[in-house]
Amino acid sequence: MLEKYKTVLEGGTGELTEKKSRFIATVRPVESEEEALAFIEEMKKKYWDARHNCYVYSVGLNREYTRCSDDGEPSGTAGRPMLDVILGEDIYNVAVVVTRYFGGILLGTGGLVRAYSGAVQEGLRASRIIEKKQGTVLKVITDYTGIGKIQYIAGEKKIPILNSEYTDKVMLELLVPAQETDAVQKAITEGTNGRARMEKDRELYFAVLDGETFTFDK
Repeated sequence: MLEKYKTVLEGGTGELTEKKSRFIATVRPVESEEEALAFIEEMKKKYWDARHNCYVYSVGLNREYTRCSDDGEPSGTAGRPMLDVILGEDIYNVAVVVTRYFGGILLGTGGLVRAYSGAVQEGLRASRIIEKKQGTVLKVITDYTGIGKIQYIAGEKKIPILNSEYTDKVMLELLVPAQETDAVQKAITEGTNGRARMEKDRELYFAVLDGETFTFDK
């Protein structure tokens, strides 16, 4: 498991025009090569009247399935520059199709490279990009005298509280970055004078975007 990685939460569409040619970039998060290929076919059907539907995808945390296509453009002028943007931004589990409607003016090798690269960048800007971090759900059980200190530690360290239950005891589920788990457990033990009982409930990935917490199995 990667400790953290960037990916797409919600895909978007970006567009640019270069010498009357339209370049439309559609970005989609994908979890498998089959999903990526199905997305590419979907875009080819949607933009069936376009001159080119060039694509790139990278699936897997070791980039096991990474492919790109010029779709009839001169070799190396579309797919590879699109891939270079994905690799440069270090984004995983993503597919991008750039659709070109030819405007009647040849762009040349350099112009094509700039247009396809620029289109992917526009598509990414229109998408919601997140950084997934490896995390641990830490279940904390304490009495009511310890709850204030635990909430203070969580707030200070910007640790999301996923769930809470108040009975004769208080149970909190804290979402802790994996590498901070030991330090957080130590801080809670010291802050509550050992009154809090803790257990690691499960491991997952999480991301925080615009103040909202998202959790993922992978």
